[in-house]
Amino acid sequence: MTTAALRFQRHLPTWRDGLYALALGAAIALCGTAFAATPVPQGPLVTTDWLAQNLDNAKVRVIEVSVNPGLYERSHVPGAVNFSWHSDLNDKVRRDIVGKEAFEALLSKAGVAPDTTVVLYGDTSNWFAAWGAWVFDIYGVKDVKLLDGGRKKWEAENRPLNNRVPEPVATTYRVASVNTQLRARLSDALAVAEGRSDARLVDIRSADEYTGKVFAPAGVPELSVRAGHIPGAANVPWGQAVREDGTFKSAEELKKLYAAAGIDGSKPIITYCRIGERSSHTWFALSKILGYEVRNYDGSWTEYGNAVGVPITNPAGTLWAAK
Repeated sequence: MTTAALRFQRHLPTWRDGLYALALGAAIALCGTAFAATPVPQGPLVTTDWLAQNLDNAKVRVIEVSVNPGLYERSHVPGAVNFSWHSDLNDKVRRDIVGKEAFEALLSKAGVAPDTTVVLYGDTSNWFAAWGAWVFDIYGVKDVKLLDGGRKKWEAENRPLNNRVPEPVATTYRVASVNTQLRARLSDALAVAEGRSDARLVDIRSADEYTGKVFAPAGVPELSVRAGHIPGAANVPWGQAVREDGTFKSAEELKKLYAAAGIDGSKPIITYCRIGERSSHTWFALSKILGYEVRNYDGSWTEYGNAVGVPITNPAGTLWAAK
């Protein structure tokens, strides 16, 4: 056989080549079908089903924000990165959210790029994950979603967990804009209390905290010397916004819930709780699901209740006494 004939024979497709090509084509088609069947949802939430189907999606970065120490280390959603509420999303010296440069470094290390879909989840019914969503929104991260039901639902459904810490390929993330309008300060809350603002305050703590019967939830440190609530605030405990499995109620149900307390989106809203994490959960429901104009007051009752010279409402009349 001549050299030319041998070269020609090597390039002739064999039956094995044909089968390989068919198999490869089928695999590509299946992959395409899988991703086509699970596009990123348009809304602010993703379901546990969707996340389970997208754990290997390179464009999705899953981030756990829990408050209980060691929870992530014991087990987490496969591929999830851990952000500590205490040391990553808060300033370590000032009582403040994480600074811009530290936030950029955090997202860069986590491999977040401008076209990444970020999915946040955590313990305590997503309180601290919602705090994370609020911080991400302040720093203008575009595609951020909350896992509906959070860690509670994922575990209840026996979804996969492992304790392997991923090592994402680092990026160079830069914050394009900072939206300070998502954050309320003491002066904003006081303006409402004194009738100098038409914003609506929503106190999302328990009825016992709101009425001043207790200073803090059972088992939680007492951080304020006064009990009660900010004058004029409506009380809609955060738990009324979710179902038994931790998922948010429908938009229609949420509208009715808040409208019954006089919160219908016609005026700006300020949410607060004790330290700003439960109120982040309600901020998420009101702003991301209902589309209302909402600011979260992260100083919350620990700041307002301790501030000198500001009025409170304390129906129970409970007074603080040093022990």
